[in-house]
Amino acid sequence: MSTHEPTALLTPAEMAQADAATVARGVSGIDLMEAAGRAVAQAIMRRWPRRSVLVACGPGNNGGDGYVVARHLAAHGWPVQVGALNGTRPSGRDAAHHAALWEGVVQTLSIGLLDEAELLVDALFGAGLGRPVTGDAAEFIEAVRHRGLAVCAVDLPSGLDGRTGRVQGVAARADLTVTFFRKKPAHVLFPGRGLCGEIELADIGIAPDVLDTIAPATFENSPALWQRHFPWPSLEGHKYHRGHVLVVGGQTMTGAARLSARAAARVGAGLVTVAAPVFAWPVYAAALEGIMVTPFTDMGSLRDIFSDSRKNVLVIGPGAGVGGQTREQVLGALATGRRLVLDADAITSFSAQPQSLLSALHHECVLTPHEGEFVRLFGDADTDKLTRAREAAQRSGAVVLLKGADTVIAAPDGQAVVNTNAPAFLATGGTGDVLTGLIAGLMAQGMPPFWAACAATWVHARAATRFGPGLVSDDLPGYVPAVLRELYRDAGPEGRHAGGLAY
Repeated sequence: MSTHEPTALLTPAEMAQADAATVARGVSGIDLMEAAGRAVAQAIMRRWPRRSVLVACGPGNNGGDGYVVARHLAAHGWPVQVGALNGTRPSGRDAAHHAALWEGVVQTLSIGLLDEAELLVDALFGAGLGRPVTGDAAEFIEAVRHRGLAVCAVDLPSGLDGRTGRVQGVAARADLTVTFFRKKPAHVLFPGRGLCGEIELADIGIAPDVLDTIAPATFENSPALWQRHFPWPSLEGHKYHRGHVLVVGGQTMTGAARLSARAAARVGAGLVTVAAPVFAWPVYAAALEGIMVTPFTDMGSLRDIFSDSRKNVLVIGPGAGVGGQTREQVLGALATGRRLVLDADAITSFSAQPQSLLSALHHECVLTPHEGEFVRLFGDADTDKLTRAREAAQRSGAVVLLKGADTVIAAPDGQAVVNTNAPAFLATGGTGDVLTGLIAGLMAQGMPPFWAACAATWVHARAATRFGPGLVSDDLPGYVPAVLRELYRDAGPEGRHAGGLAY
């Protein structure tokens, strides 16, 4: 992917590199800070009518931004107070320069200053905060949390770790967060994302090509990332060019595999087959139209079904049941070397012997655990979600899609994407089975596993948004075509490259 991609997410260290590269090109740090503070002030004036403002300034560059915000708001007639943490002005050259340009009074920041404010500009600590907030700063932020005051955060709400989105002691929710050049992981990962409010990304004069030397590896999910990989059909093609998904069904929870199969078909797989336990075969056969259903009696007959190499993507897990039979099915599927999507029971079945699965996985596999399933396979670690998903992908050699409101898709090479378009309506049983089918359907058409997982996650969430309240999992496959029409329209003629089985 292009390093210029506007959805790149920069760690605080990478953002510092972007600043430094810009300064090396002749743009002063003073000018960058001026542009940042001016952008925040403009965002405030667009959002709120004139009101009394308290600008809370910290000791670093974030505080320097705050002095610029205060100056620009005051110049437009806003009543502004400035409170400096511990009464101390910033010591850094750029921040000190802008603090000196503020002609008003600088008071020692205190909780009492909140009494006269209708809006707080939080410029205490930026994304680079590396330790928990304590002392007067923690008491002040805690007071803000309970005031119900309108808050605009500069770069990031104070108390958040910009790299992980974790709260460092205490953090208050902002109504608006204005950040610069590129978002940070904390803007898209919970709990940080839930504390940022509306996020505005401001251009402060950093050229996109400074990212060439940074080579970011984390991105916010967007069609721009994977659109060129999307497998649009060609006029010369036919169903066998669109791949064949095989979903292994369970004997009792038959709905899960049926949801996966329907989703795979809706997203464009040329053929879809459900392998059904012989006693459940009538249930599957009666419920599925346009999807083939073939019975199996034991692992031997399932291996015979696996032996048909035209079935180029296998799905195991939805409704499979936890136990030795599912483990045997997974290992049998892995032995074929074909593309494989593993979800739900296919993951949990290995909780007592995770290494037997991890050692058998390969780079054409996608794992789609939720948090509980992830812990059963990879263990519990006190690290952030992005780090855990990356480490799991590197350890397993497979693509790992760690589900949630901030789903993370990680590849073994360290690339990672955070999905942000999922609505709350997806929190209902069976929606994960639909996601599994979407991934498999795209992989069957030749889309690389990592990009198939990213695209499927976005399409899945967009379909749920289009449906809205009252969503149940059965509704999702039927809304996929509308999302595909959007993508097809937005891709334009130059972006509608025909997909195929080129892997």
